[in-house]
Amino acid sequence: MTFGFAPSAATPVPSATASAGSAGHLSRMLEPAEWAAAGIPLLRSPREVVNGLHARHRPTPATAVVAVLDHEERLTASASFVRHPAGAVDGWEFRNALLAHLRRVVPHDLRRRTPVRTGVLLYCREGDERWTEEDGAWMWGLRDACTLHGLRCGAYITLTRGGWQVLGDGRGGRRPSSVSRPVSLADSSLGPAPGPSRSGGGAAEALRHAAAR
Repeated sequence: MTFGFAPSAATPVPSATASAGSAGHLSRMLEPAEWAAAGIPLLRSPREVVNGLHARHRPTPATAVVAVLDHEERLTASASFVRHPAGAVDGWEFRNALLAHLRRVVPHDLRRRTPVRTGVLLYCREGDERWTEEDGAWMWGLRDACTLHGLRCGAYITLTRGGWQVLGDGRGGRRPSSVSRPVSLADSSLGPAPGPSRSGGGAAEALRHAAAR
């Protein structure tokens, strides 16, 4: 797959403090080559995952949907939230937001020797399918949040007007897109909302609130 590059809309401020801050932000993002070299597991059925998350959360631009899949690629939990448009493009900030929502909807797996569940991220944004610095920051944030929650880091998927794209493995499609109507949840591959996690405690109630947004 050939990745294009679209520079960030953020304009650097010509000062030593701003330059140091910008350098920190740039260090908290992953470029496509780094992501591809990280050994991110491929989704068996990316279209089904995308359709299911799109049907459940109905994302609009600037909406992030973080989901946890079990070893059979069934949805365990998911949550969506809108990124503040004035917020910094910083993987650290994105990591904190993703981790906070993961903690709300599913217990961590830190006691396991190896991860058995996978975290994936669908991000709906403006622009085209080319990689941007914002994508790089989300990739960094997803990888770090998964590590801190005991999950395996999975796919990063963008949803734009042109369709969806799994960054790093070249798969994508025209539907759904950021402007298409979602299919009904009953018709999606993910089916009805998942039940309580076996070690869930309050996770099931939190999941219902997060899924309903």
